[in-house]
Formats: sequence, structure tokens, C-alpha cells
Amino acid sequence: AGHIPQALLTTAFSVIAALAALRMLRPARTTADPTAPVSPLKAGAAGAGLGAVTGFLGVGGGFLAVPALVSVLRLPMRRAVGTSLLVITINSLAALAARAGTGTHLDWAVVAPFTAAAMLGAWDGKRLSRKLKGNTLQRVFAWVLLAVAAFMLADTLL
Repeated sequence: AGHIPQALLTTAFSVIAALAALRMLRPARTTADPTAPVSPLKAGAAGAGLGAVTGFLGVGGGFLAVPALVSVLRLPMRRAVGTSLLVITINSLAALAARAGTGTHLDWAVVAPFTAAAMLGAWDGKRLSRKLKGNTLQRVFAWVLLAVAAFMLADTLL
């Protein structure tokens, strides 16, 4: 990825995010069963694919994990969100541990308020999500993801 122009990486991410959003907007062929077991092999393959895309593009997180969990593994939206948050937390802790002691300077004037605002936003988002059904939450997420993809693509191309 270090040898590919940033504009191409951003365009690739935009296209992948848009495809994930469109897939989430399509009616499901089958209804997700919250009690249905998920194949560890299928989950591992989806995780490896997501990790490769995230590692290559340098972005991903919940924007791509949630669509993968919903579309590929057929998890209900609320379960996918919780699973995604746990995966992101573990990945973040592993990345932080890997970078510890490397001399990377953290600008706490940015980290602290960004983290605090994100935590407040997460609490507010949780409160608001209780007012939406899982299918509605999935559609809202998909439309927001599609808008982000369109904005990123327009910003890169214009």
C-alpha cells in the first residue's frame, strides 16, 4: 500500500464501502437468526478478508466489519455492532501494544478530546439505537456508509 498513490487507495476504499452499503440495503434472502451458530471457518475467512482490506487501505474498522458480519456471516445488526466493537477494541489494543516503545509520539491534545467526544457519541448513539428496530438500524447504517463513500470519492476526484 505504501507504493500506491493515496488517491487510488481512497478511491478503492470508497468503492468497497459503497458495495458493502449496497449489499446491506438489499433485502436479505433469509432472516438472520440471533441464535444460529456461525461457522468458525467462515468467520475466520471473513476476518482474514476484512483484515487484508483494512491493512491494505489503512482504514476499515466498523465501517467494513459491520457489513461483513451482517452480509457474510448473517448476524443480526445489533449482534454485528457489538461483535464489531469488541473486534475493534482487541485490534486497537494489539496495535497499541505493537507500537509501544517505538518512539511514536502521541499528541494527547488531540487524543484526549477525540477519545472523550467519541465516548460521549457512543453513549448517545446507544441511546438512540434503542429507538430503532434492527432492520431500520441496518438501513440507516447502510445509507450513512453510502454517503461517506460518496463524499470520500467526490473529495478524491474533485
